[in-house]
Amino acid sequence: MSSCRIFTKISFGNNKILTPYIIRRISSTSKSHQAQALDTIDPKQRIKARISTIDKERPFSNFLTDRFDRQHTYLRISITERCNLRCTYCMPAEGIDLTPSHKLLSTEEIIRIAQLFVSQGVNKIRLTGGEPTVRKDIVELIGELGKLKPQGLQTIAMTSNGIALKRKLPKLVENGLNLLNISLDTLDPYKFELISRRKGLERVLETIDQGISLGLRPLKINCVVIRGVNDQEVLDFIELTRNKAIDMRFIEYMPFDGNKWNEKKFISYRELLDNIKTRYNDVRKLSDDMHNTSKAYYIPGFTGQFGFITSMSDHFCGTCNRLRITADGNLKVCLFGNAEVSLRDLLRENVPVQQLLDIIGAAVKNKKKQHAAKNSSLYNKVVSNTTSSFIRSKSYFPCFSHNFLSSFNYQNIPFLSLRSSYSTKPNSQKSSSNKSDLNSTSKPGLPSLTHIDPDSGRASMVNVSTKHSTYRTATAYGKIHIGRQAFELVRTNTMKKGDVLTTAQIAGIMAAKQTGNIIPLCHPLLLSHVSVDLELDEGDNYSVKIISKVVCEGKTGVEMEALTAVSVTALTIFDMCKSVGKEMIIGDLKVVKKTGGKSGTWKFPTKEQNQRDDNDGNNN
Repeated sequence: MSSCRIFTKISFGNNKILTPYIIRRISSTSKSHQAQALDTIDPKQRIKARISTIDKERPFSNFLTDRFDRQHTYLRISITERCNLRCTYCMPAEGIDLTPSHKLLSTEEIIRIAQLFVSQGVNKIRLTGGEPTVRKDIVELIGELGKLKPQGLQTIAMTSNGIALKRKLPKLVENGLNLLNISLDTLDPYKFELISRRKGLERVLETIDQGISLGLRPLKINCVVIRGVNDQEVLDFIELTRNKAIDMRFIEYMPFDGNKWNEKKFISYRELLDNIKTRYNDVRKLSDDMHNTSKAYYIPGFTGQFGFITSMSDHFCGTCNRLRITADGNLKVCLFGNAEVSLRDLLRENVPVQQLLDIIGAAVKNKKKQHAAKNSSLYNKVVSNTTSSFIRSKSYFPCFSHNFLSSFNYQNIPFLSLRSSYSTKPNSQKSSSNKSDLNSTSKPGLPSLTHIDPDSGRASMVNVSTKHSTYRTATAYGKIHIGRQAFELVRTNTMKKGDVLTTAQIAGIMAAKQTGNIIPLCHPLLLSHVSVDLELDEGDNYSVKIISKVVCEGKTGVEMEALTAVSVTALTIFDMCKSVGKEMIIGDLKVVKKTGGKSGTWKFPTKEQNQRDDNDGNNN
């Protein structure tokens, strides 16, 4: 057998001459069943098997391997934000604000991203949404992904609610779809409408049967279990596995923005499993693949199986092999993290593939050992005593390598500082005269500093707990003069450190999300959108002008987030250009507009406005 390995490895190109010799050599030296079997194997099949073995032995891509040696072979791509249901645990009844279509990934961009990740070792791609089937070109998109199978893609999966899937499913399977998850939370038509705020249970059940008949086995059904809503139907779902080739998966109810999560509605998988065992005495555990998110079980004699996705009570972060692409093209290395890198912008800027891989690799390298909430006792509060503060905590943004982003490193900052008050208590000993002086400065009708405690004079975080959340925006502006030589290198994109504008743009966006960590008295906010736009202006003393707009639904404004974005963008430009010349000037930093909140809309006064105000003052 050793000679067979050696000869096969020497040359695949000469296999027609080599193969007979190999077969004769094996046959003449061994009469084993293995040798006899090799005689009957088609030479081409044997060569393909050998290539497959070599591929498996090849080192996995460093770009998709994190610091904890997790190899990310599974990519989830959201192809739309739209959904034809309004499930109570997923989104508000009125839906969500949709991203403008030109900011979403095009079909071509989705395929380019898929090709890139498959080339680095991804072997499974799942299309998600929103609801994937509302995308008009879903059949064609699956077909394009199917063309990647010769390059190493093994599984093309999709998660759907099944409402509009039945008519498209045969063609999807024909084009390469080989794994399907259906989201279904009840078998009761009335309750289905109550949970999803839409009708359609019958269509979903028909789609499940159709998927099984088309060979999608096991077809997976995902059920989010909510105490007092559908937990009494768990046994009915188990009965589906008796005669159907399905994998029934019960998902622990998780908090997401807008779903009004309440710990009283949470039910752990252990409690569910105990309830199942009261009906079925012989429940057996199946062995779980290392990367499985579900703890799998089966009942002897049943066709299907069931399992539990335990994101809340027993996380599976240690073996996570998943990366996510949002509908607007952001790479997320963790579902519970807010850290994102816009691959869409990089693609549209025609960033070289190697640089794109470096940025992806830097993001993956900064993936945490476990998701945000598991980094502290805050996670345990979610499971037991806490409400929606879980999802309002921000993860730290990736600390990109020095070739791409400035080395902002917040790993030493305690996670709970995101939620703590930064107020300092007044000294126990205070002279009455000091208090009198402090109080005397606070006169009715005069402006006051909201971050200063009037009694102690110390810094204090504003309490916004009684405020109502409103739609808020802020736009900030700034510029950096970089000099003629650096200006030309930036304009021609020939700076040694790489693409200055794209890198600075990413840095600014990431920094905006971390404002609560950088500015001590700022509240951590869940931002809806951050944009950073840069413009080269040779006429303004070789400057780069920076404008950032930040949007959120919150109880306090986002002016500081916008200012932070502009500041860090400018600092990143300085860092990447300083080898050419350090005579750079950062200036004119200001908020130019803000909307929302009690004070409404405000704009930075123009020169003309200031002149009118001066004239009015003189007239008065």
